[in-house]
Amino acid sequence: MNFDFSEDQKYLGEQARKFLADKCPPSEVRKVLDDAGTSHQAGLWRGIVEMGWLGTAIPEECGGLGLGMLELCVIAEELGRALAPVPFASTAYFFTEAVKLAGSQAQKSELLAKVAAGELIGCFAMSEGPGMPTPETIRARVDDGKLSGRKIPVTDGDIASHAVVVAHDGDAGLSLFIVDLSQPWVERKTVETLDPTRSHAEISFDGAEAERLGPAGEGAQLAERILERAAVLIAFEQIGGGDRAVEMGTAYAKERTAFGRQIGSYQAIKHKLADAWIKGQVARSNAYYGAWALNEDAPELPEAAAAARIAASDFFWFASKENIQTHGGMGFTWEVDCHLFYRRAQLLGVQAGAPKLWKEKLVRAIEKKNAA
Repeated sequence: MNFDFSEDQKYLGEQARKFLADKCPPSEVRKVLDDAGTSHQAGLWRGIVEMGWLGTAIPEECGGLGLGMLELCVIAEELGRALAPVPFASTAYFFTEAVKLAGSQAQKSELLAKVAAGELIGCFAMSEGPGMPTPETIRARVDDGKLSGRKIPVTDGDIASHAVVVAHDGDAGLSLFIVDLSQPWVERKTVETLDPTRSHAEISFDGAEAERLGPAGEGAQLAERILERAAVLIAFEQIGGGDRAVEMGTAYAKERTAFGRQIGSYQAIKHKLADAWIKGQVARSNAYYGAWALNEDAPELPEAAAAARIAASDFFWFASKENIQTHGGMGFTWEVDCHLFYRRAQLLGVQAGAPKLWKEKLVRAIEKKNAA
Protein backbone atom coordinates (compact mmCIF):
# COMPACT_ATOMS: atom_id res chain seq x y z
CA MET A 1 0.00 0.00 0.00
CA ASN A 2 1.45 3.37 -1.07
CA PHE A 3 0.58 6.26 1.24
CA ASP A 4 2.61 8.83 -0.69
CA PHE A 5 1.09 11.45 -2.97
CA SER A 6 1.26 11.02 -6.74
CA GLU A 7 3.51 13.13 -8.95
CA ASP A 8 0.49 15.18 -10.09
CA GLN A 9 -0.52 15.82 -6.49
CA LYS A 10 3.02 16.85 -5.56
CA TYR A 11 3.07 19.21 -8.54
CA LEU A 12 -0.20 20.74 -7.33
CA GLY A 13 1.45 21.32 -3.95
CA GLU A 14 4.48 22.96 -5.57
CA GLN A 15 2.31 25.33 -7.55
CA ALA A 16 0.23 26.15 -4.48
CA ARG A 17 3.41 26.94 -2.53
CA LYS A 18 4.64 29.28 -5.27
CA PHE A 19 1.28 31.04 -5.44
CA LEU A 20 1.09 31.53 -1.68
CA ALA A 21 4.72 32.63 -1.40
CA ASP A 22 3.89 35.40 -3.86
CA LYS A 23 0.42 36.35 -2.63
CA CYS A 24 0.67 35.56 1.09
CA PRO A 25 4.06 36.51 2.57
CA PRO A 26 4.14 37.21 6.34
CA SER A 27 3.56 40.90 5.62
CA GLU A 28 0.07 40.07 4.29
CA VAL A 29 -0.70 37.99 7.38
CA ARG A 30 0.42 40.89 9.55
CA LYS A 31 -1.94 43.29 7.77
CA VAL A 32 -4.88 41.28 9.10
CA LEU A 33 -3.29 40.97 12.55
CA ASP A 34 -2.55 44.69 12.83
CA ASP A 35 -5.91 45.96 11.56
CA ALA A 36 -8.73 45.19 13.99
CA GLY A 37 -11.27 46.01 11.28
CA THR A 38 -9.92 43.41 8.82
CA SER A 39 -11.21 39.87 9.17
CA HIS A 40 -9.32 38.24 6.28
CA GLN A 41 -7.13 38.94 3.27
CA ALA A 42 -9.75 39.67 0.61
CA GLY A 43 -7.27 39.86 -2.27
CA LEU A 44 -5.81 36.45 -1.42
CA TRP A 45 -9.31 35.01 -1.11
CA ARG A 46 -10.17 36.21 -4.62
CA GLY A 47 -6.99 34.63 -5.91
CA ILE A 48 -7.83 31.32 -4.26
CA VAL A 49 -11.28 31.41 -5.85
CA GLU A 50 -9.72 32.08 -9.25
CA MET A 51 -7.30 29.17 -8.75
CA GLY A 52 -10.32 26.90 -8.29
CA TRP A 53 -9.14 25.48 -4.95
CA LEU A 54 -12.59 25.71 -3.36
CA GLY A 55 -13.88 23.27 -5.96
CA THR A 56 -11.07 20.75 -5.50
CA ALA A 57 -13.17 18.04 -3.83
CA ILE A 58 -16.53 19.14 -5.25
CA PRO A 59 -17.94 16.89 -8.03
CA GLU A 60 -17.94 18.28 -11.55
CA GLU A 61 -21.72 17.97 -11.80
CA CYS A 62 -21.92 20.42 -8.88
CA GLY A 63 -19.57 22.93 -10.46
CA GLY A 64 -16.31 21.71 -8.92
CA LEU A 65 -13.09 20.29 -10.30
CA GLY A 66 -13.95 16.74 -9.31
CA LEU A 67 -10.47 15.89 -8.06
CA GLY A 68 -10.52 14.45 -4.56
CA MET A 69 -9.69 14.67 -0.89
CA LEU A 70 -6.00 13.90 -1.42
CA GLU A 71 -5.63 17.00 -3.56
CA LEU A 72 -7.44 19.01 -0.89
CA CYS A 73 -4.98 17.68 1.72
CA VAL A 74 -2.08 18.90 -0.43
CA ILE A 75 -3.58 22.38 -0.67
CA ALA A 76 -4.37 22.41 3.07
CA GLU A 77 -0.70 21.80 3.91
CA GLU A 78 0.41 24.78 1.83
CA LEU A 79 -2.27 27.04 3.30
CA GLY A 80 -1.07 26.07 6.76
CA ARG A 81 2.53 26.74 5.83
CA ALA A 82 1.62 30.26 4.68
CA LEU A 83 -0.72 30.91 7.66
CA ALA A 84 -3.23 32.05 5.05
CA PRO A 85 -5.72 34.46 6.69
CA VAL A 86 -8.74 33.31 4.70
CA PRO A 87 -11.95 31.37 5.48
CA PHE A 88 -10.87 28.36 3.42
CA ALA A 89 -11.09 25.77 6.21
CA SER A 90 -14.56 26.86 7.34
CA THR A 91 -15.84 26.78 3.77
CA ALA A 92 -14.03 23.78 2.26
CA TYR A 93 -13.50 21.48 5.26
CA PHE A 94 -16.64 22.03 7.30
CA PHE A 95 -19.44 23.59 5.24
CA THR A 96 -18.70 21.80 1.97
CA GLU A 97 -18.20 18.41 3.59
CA ALA A 98 -21.44 18.83 5.54
CA VAL A 99 -23.37 19.48 2.34
CA LYS A 100 -21.64 16.59 0.56
CA LEU A 101 -22.41 14.19 3.41
CA ALA A 102 -25.97 15.16 4.24
CA GLY A 103 -27.39 17.36 1.50
CA SER A 104 -30.12 16.46 -0.95
CA GLN A 105 -29.28 16.58 -4.63
CA ALA A 106 -30.98 19.95 -4.91
CA GLN A 107 -29.01 21.33 -1.95
CA LYS A 108 -25.75 20.01 -3.37
CA SER A 109 -26.40 21.44 -6.80
CA GLU A 110 -27.23 24.88 -5.45
CA LEU A 111 -24.82 25.29 -2.54
CA LEU A 112 -21.72 23.50 -3.82
CA ALA A 113 -21.85 25.37 -7.12
CA LYS A 114 -21.84 28.65 -5.18
CA VAL A 115 -18.92 27.48 -3.05
CA ALA A 116 -16.86 26.50 -6.09
CA ALA A 117 -17.60 29.85 -7.75
CA GLY A 118 -16.62 31.79 -4.64
CA GLU A 119 -20.14 33.15 -4.21
CA LEU A 120 -20.61 31.54 -0.80
CA ILE A 121 -18.47 31.57 2.34
CA GLY A 122 -19.52 28.91 4.80
CA CYS A 123 -19.01 28.15 8.47
CA PHE A 124 -19.92 25.43 10.95
CA ALA A 125 -21.81 26.51 14.08
CA MET A 126 -21.85 23.87 16.78
CA SER A 127 -20.20 25.24 19.93
CA GLU A 128 -22.19 27.26 22.47
CA GLY A 129 -19.37 28.12 24.84
CA PRO A 130 -16.62 26.33 26.79
CA GLY A 131 -16.54 22.55 26.63
CA MET A 132 -17.42 20.03 23.95
CA PRO A 133 -20.99 20.42 22.64
CA THR A 134 -23.29 17.52 23.49
CA PRO A 135 -27.04 16.95 23.02
CA GLU A 136 -27.41 17.90 26.69
CA THR A 137 -25.48 21.19 26.45
CA ILE A 138 -26.75 22.43 23.08
CA ARG A 139 -29.68 24.80 23.58
CA ALA A 140 -30.22 26.10 20.04
CA ARG A 141 -33.42 24.70 18.56
CA VAL A 142 -35.56 24.83 15.47
CA ASP A 143 -39.35 24.80 15.68
CA ASP A 144 -41.48 25.08 12.55
CA GLY A 145 -38.43 25.96 10.49
CA LYS A 146 -37.38 28.86 12.76
CA LEU A 147 -34.02 28.79 14.57
CA SER A 148 -33.41 30.39 17.96
CA GLY A 149 -30.28 30.26 20.07
CA ARG A 150 -26.67 31.37 20.25
CA LYS A 151 -23.43 29.90 18.90
CA ILE A 152 -19.98 30.94 20.15
CA PRO A 153 -17.26 30.84 18.97
CA VAL A 154 -17.92 30.29 15.27
CA THR A 155 -14.80 30.32 13.11
CA ASP A 156 -15.24 32.86 10.28
CA GLY A 157 -18.80 33.42 11.47
CA ASP A 158 -18.44 37.17 11.05
CA ILE A 159 -17.68 36.94 7.31
CA ALA A 160 -19.60 33.82 6.28
CA SER A 161 -22.72 34.10 4.15
CA HIS A 162 -24.16 30.73 5.20
CA ALA A 163 -23.79 28.43 8.19
CA VAL A 164 -24.37 24.78 8.95
CA VAL A 165 -25.93 24.88 12.42
CA VAL A 166 -26.32 22.02 14.88
CA ALA A 167 -29.60 22.47 16.78
CA HIS A 168 -32.45 20.56 18.38
CA ASP A 169 -35.10 19.70 15.81
CA GLY A 170 -38.36 19.88 17.73
CA ASP A 171 -38.67 16.56 19.53
CA ALA A 172 -36.56 14.64 17.02
CA GLY A 173 -33.19 15.36 18.65
CA LEU A 174 -30.25 17.13 17.04
CA SER A 175 -30.27 17.90 13.33
CA LEU A 176 -28.20 19.95 10.93
CA PHE A 177 -29.62 23.09 9.34
CA ILE A 178 -28.52 25.47 6.59
CA VAL A 179 -28.99 29.10 7.61
CA ASP A 180 -28.56 32.19 5.44
CA LEU A 181 -26.73 34.62 7.73
CA SER A 182 -27.93 37.72 5.88
CA GLN A 183 -31.37 37.45 7.47
CA PRO A 184 -32.51 40.24 9.81
CA TRP A 185 -33.13 37.62 12.52
CA VAL A 186 -29.40 36.89 12.70
CA GLU A 187 -27.04 39.04 14.78
CA ARG A 188 -23.27 38.65 14.63
CA LYS A 189 -20.51 40.01 16.83
CA THR A 190 -16.76 39.49 16.32
CA VAL A 191 -15.03 37.65 19.17
CA GLU A 192 -11.39 38.27 20.10
CA THR A 193 -9.06 35.26 20.05
CA LEU A 194 -5.34 34.61 20.35
CA ASP A 195 -5.04 34.57 16.55
CA PRO A 196 -7.00 37.43 14.94
CA THR A 197 -5.81 36.30 11.48
CA ARG A 198 -8.61 33.71 11.67
CA SER A 199 -11.73 35.57 12.72
CA HIS A 200 -14.39 34.23 15.08
CA ALA A 201 -17.86 35.39 15.97
CA GLU A 202 -20.79 35.06 18.32
CA ILE A 203 -23.95 34.45 16.30
CA SER A 204 -27.42 34.91 17.77
CA PHE A 205 -30.55 33.59 16.05
CA ASP A 206 -33.99 34.94 16.82
CA GLY A 207 -36.46 33.04 14.66
CA ALA A 208 -34.15 32.79 11.64
CA GLU A 209 -35.33 30.64 8.74
CA ALA A 210 -33.50 27.30 8.72
CA GLU A 211 -33.49 24.52 6.14
CA ARG A 212 -32.84 21.00 7.40
CA LEU A 213 -29.69 19.33 6.08
CA GLY A 214 -29.94 15.56 6.20
CA PRO A 215 -32.42 13.37 8.10
CA ALA A 216 -34.10 14.69 11.23
CA GLY A 217 -32.51 13.56 14.47
CA GLU A 218 -29.18 12.51 12.93
CA GLY A 219 -27.33 15.75 13.63
CA ALA A 220 -25.01 14.31 16.27
CA GLN A 221 -23.84 11.45 14.05
CA LEU A 222 -23.41 13.72 11.03
CA ALA A 223 -21.51 16.31 13.07
CA GLU A 224 -19.15 13.59 14.27
CA ARG A 225 -18.41 12.55 10.68
CA ILE A 226 -17.87 16.17 9.62
CA LEU A 227 -15.41 16.70 12.47
CA GLU A 228 -13.50 13.54 11.53
CA ARG A 229 -13.11 14.70 7.95
CA ALA A 230 -12.13 18.21 8.98
CA ALA A 231 -9.63 16.85 11.53
CA VAL A 232 -7.55 15.22 8.78
CA LEU A 233 -7.49 18.38 6.69
CA ILE A 234 -6.63 20.57 9.68
CA ALA A 235 -3.81 18.13 10.49
CA PHE A 236 -2.25 18.92 7.12
CA GLU A 237 -2.51 22.65 7.86
CA GLN A 238 -0.75 22.01 11.17
CA ILE A 239 1.99 20.03 9.46
CA GLY A 240 2.53 22.83 6.95
CA GLY A 241 2.81 25.40 9.73
CA GLY A 242 5.01 23.17 11.86
CA ASP A 243 7.40 22.44 9.00
CA ARG A 244 7.79 26.14 8.32
CA ALA A 245 8.47 26.84 12.00
CA VAL A 246 11.20 24.18 12.05
CA GLU A 247 12.74 25.68 8.90
CA MET A 248 12.73 29.15 10.48
CA GLY A 249 14.40 27.90 13.64
CA THR A 250 17.00 25.90 11.72
CA ALA A 251 17.88 28.81 9.44
CA TYR A 252 18.30 31.14 12.42
CA ALA A 253 20.42 28.58 14.30
CA LYS A 254 22.79 28.39 11.34
CA GLU A 255 23.01 32.17 11.03
CA ARG A 256 23.18 33.37 14.65
CA THR A 257 26.50 33.12 16.47
CA ALA A 258 27.29 33.19 20.18
CA PHE A 259 30.74 32.92 21.74
CA GLY A 260 32.23 32.59 18.28
CA ARG A 261 30.08 29.61 17.20
CA GLN A 262 26.81 29.08 15.36
CA ILE A 263 24.16 28.49 18.01
CA GLY A 264 23.04 25.44 16.05
CA SER A 265 26.28 23.72 17.04
CA TYR A 266 25.20 23.68 20.71
CA GLN A 267 23.33 20.59 21.89
CA ALA A 268 20.66 22.67 23.64
CA ILE A 269 19.62 24.07 20.25
CA LYS A 270 20.21 21.13 17.93
CA HIS A 271 18.27 18.77 20.19
CA LYS A 272 15.26 21.11 20.22
CA LEU A 273 15.17 21.20 16.43
CA ALA A 274 15.81 17.47 16.09
CA ASP A 275 12.94 16.69 18.45
CA ALA A 276 10.67 18.98 16.46
CA TRP A 277 11.67 17.31 13.19
CA ILE A 278 10.95 13.85 14.62
CA LYS A 279 7.52 14.95 15.83
CA GLY A 280 6.91 16.25 12.31
CA GLN A 281 7.66 12.86 10.79
CA VAL A 282 5.31 11.15 13.24
CA ALA A 283 2.60 13.70 12.45
CA ARG A 284 3.07 13.33 8.70
CA SER A 285 2.84 9.54 8.77
CA ASN A 286 -0.39 9.72 10.79
CA ALA A 287 -1.79 12.42 8.49
CA TYR A 288 -1.02 10.34 5.40
CA TYR A 289 -2.91 7.43 6.93
CA GLY A 290 -5.78 9.80 7.68
CA ALA A 291 -5.70 11.12 4.10
CA TRP A 292 -5.99 7.60 2.74
CA ALA A 293 -8.91 6.79 5.05
CA LEU A 294 -10.59 10.08 4.16
CA ASN A 295 -10.18 9.63 0.42
CA GLU A 296 -11.45 6.04 0.53
CA ASP A 297 -14.11 6.78 3.16
CA ALA A 298 -12.63 3.75 4.92
CA PRO A 299 -14.03 2.31 8.15
CA GLU A 300 -10.67 3.16 9.76
CA LEU A 301 -11.38 6.90 9.40
CA PRO A 302 -12.41 7.54 13.05
CA GLU A 303 -9.15 6.21 14.49
CA ALA A 304 -7.04 7.56 11.60
CA ALA A 305 -8.52 11.04 11.99
CA ALA A 306 -7.98 11.00 15.75
CA ALA A 307 -4.36 9.86 15.41
CA ALA A 308 -3.66 12.51 12.76
CA ARG A 309 -5.26 15.20 14.88
CA ILE A 310 -3.31 14.29 18.04
CA ALA A 311 0.09 13.98 16.36
CA ALA A 312 -0.28 17.13 14.22
CA SER A 313 -1.45 19.26 17.16
CA ASP A 314 1.52 18.11 19.23
CA PHE A 315 3.95 18.81 16.39
CA PHE A 316 2.75 22.30 15.48
CA TRP A 317 2.61 23.45 19.10
CA PHE A 318 6.07 22.06 19.88
CA ALA A 319 7.65 23.37 16.66
CA SER A 320 6.20 26.87 17.09
CA LYS A 321 7.29 26.98 20.75
CA GLU A 322 10.84 25.81 20.04
CA ASN A 323 11.10 28.22 17.12
CA ILE A 324 10.56 31.07 19.58
CA GLN A 325 13.08 29.58 22.00
CA THR A 326 15.68 29.16 19.25
CA HIS A 327 15.35 32.83 18.33
CA GLY A 328 16.02 33.72 21.98
CA GLY A 329 15.06 37.22 23.09
CA MET A 330 14.21 38.20 19.51
CA GLY A 331 11.70 35.37 19.28
CA PHE A 332 9.31 37.03 21.72
CA THR A 333 9.17 40.36 19.89
CA TRP A 334 6.37 41.61 17.69
CA GLU A 335 8.76 42.30 14.81
CA VAL A 336 9.88 38.67 14.40
CA ASP A 337 7.35 36.29 12.78
CA CYS A 338 7.66 33.48 15.35
CA HIS A 339 4.54 34.54 17.26
CA LEU A 340 2.43 34.26 14.09
CA PHE A 341 3.04 30.51 14.04
CA TYR A 342 2.55 30.13 17.79
CA ARG A 343 -0.80 31.91 17.57
CA ARG A 344 -1.99 29.68 14.73
CA ALA A 345 -0.73 26.55 16.48
CA GLN A 346 -2.75 27.40 19.57
CA LEU A 347 -5.85 28.19 17.53
CA LEU A 348 -5.76 25.07 15.36
CA GLY A 349 -5.07 23.03 18.48
CA VAL A 350 -8.63 23.61 19.67
CA GLN A 351 -10.48 23.92 16.37
CA ALA A 352 -12.71 20.87 15.83
CA GLY A 353 -11.98 19.81 19.40
CA ALA A 354 -8.87 19.81 21.60
CA PRO A 355 -6.34 16.93 21.54
CA LYS A 356 -7.71 15.60 24.86
CA LEU A 357 -11.06 15.01 23.18
CA TRP A 358 -9.42 13.28 20.22
CA LYS A 359 -7.39 11.05 22.53
CA GLU A 360 -10.65 9.88 24.08
CA LYS A 361 -12.07 9.30 20.60
CA LEU A 362 -8.99 7.30 19.60
CA VAL A 363 -9.30 5.07 22.65
CA ARG A 364 -12.99 4.45 21.92
CA ALA A 365 -12.24 3.69 18.26
CA ILE A 366 -9.53 1.18 19.19
CA GLU A 367 -11.75 -0.46 21.82
CA LYS A 368 -14.58 -0.77 19.31
CA LYS A 369 -12.21 -2.24 16.73
CA ASN A 370 -10.76 -4.78 19.19
CA ALA A 371 -14.23 -5.79 20.37
CA ALA A 372 -15.40 -6.56 16.81
